[in-house]
Amino acid sequence: MLKKIVFMGTPFFAVPILKSLYQNGYSISVVYTQPPQKSQRGQKINKSPIQGISETLKIEYRTPSSLKNNNEEYNYLKELDADIAIVVAYGQIIPKEYLGLVKKGFINIHASLLPKWRGAAPIQRSIMNLEKETGISIMRIGEKLDTGPVCNSYKIEITTEDNSETISEKLSTLAAEKISDNIDEILEDKIEFKEQNHNEASYAAKIEKTEGQIEWSETAENIIGKINGLYPSPGAFFTYNGERYKIIKASLAHGSGKIGEVLDNYLEVSCGNKKSVKVLEIQRQGKRPQNIGEFMLGSQIKKGSNLKNV
Repeated sequence: MLKKIVFMGTPFFAVPILKSLYQNGYSISVVYTQPPQKSQRGQKINKSPIQGISETLKIEYRTPSSLKNNNEEYNYLKELDADIAIVVAYGQIIPKEYLGLVKKGFINIHASLLPKWRGAAPIQRSIMNLEKETGISIMRIGEKLDTGPVCNSYKIEITTEDNSETISEKLSTLAAEKISDNIDEILEDKIEFKEQNHNEASYAAKIEKTEGQIEWSETAENIIGKINGLYPSPGAFFTYNGERYKIIKASLAHGSGKIGEVLDNYLEVSCGNKKSVKVLEIQRQGKRPQNIGEFMLGSQIKKGSNLKNV
C-alpha cells in the first residue's frame, strides 16, 4: 500500500526534492507552500516555485498564509492521516499541535550540519563565517526551531569559488539524491534519530540588507566571505561618491596600501590585514553587471581613489 506523504516547501531549493519524490513513485497526497506574493510594484502575482511545479505535476497544493490557529488546515491534516511529512524551506513554523497529526512525524531537510547554523540563513552564514564545509541534516521537527533529533547528515566542501547560489544548488541536489533512502528507512523504523549536542549550537539569523555594506577595514578574507555569502541577494556593496556598487565576484590578493585604497586600474582594493580584494565582476546601481575590465573603462573610480566610507 502506498504511503501518504505531505510535502511542505516554497523556494527553488525545495523543487528538486519534490521532483525526486514524484519521479521515484512516492504518493504525494498534498503540497503546502507559501501563498503567492505581489511583486514590488503590485502589478504581478508571483507564485512560489513549489506551487509552480505542483501545478505542472498535477499535485494538489494548499497555500495558507499561516498554520497557527488555523482550524481548517489542522482538521484537513488530521483527516488526511498521512504517514510522513517532508519539510524543506517551507518558511512557516509548524505549530506544536500539528506534530502528532502525521504518523512518522514532520521530517525537515535543513541546509547545515546541525547543530551548527540553526535558523533562517544557514548557507549564507556558513560562507560568511569562512567555513570549509557544510551539508544537509535530516531531522525530526520538534517544538523549538531546528533542535530536533537528526537521523543523517551529508557533507560537501565549500570552495573559494562557491557562493550562496552554488552551495544552495549543490545541497538541493544532494538532498534530492538522499531523500528516498531516508524516507524508506523512517517509514520502516529502520533508522535511528540522535539528539543534537545543544551546547555546540549556533544560530543563522535572517540576513538584513544592511549587512551587505563592505567595511574595507575588515580582513580581505572576511570581505570575500561576505561577497560570496550574500550573492545573489541582497549582495555585498560599497558606496563611492553617493553611488552604490554591488560586488558580484572577487578574489584574494596580496597588495597593500591605505585601507580602502584602489591599488591599480583593475580595482584591487587594500583591506585591513595588509591584503587586498581583487574585484572581478561588479554592478553599478541601476546598471547591468560588468566584468572589471569593461567597468573600469568608464568608471570614476581610478588607481589612487579611496573607497573607505565615501
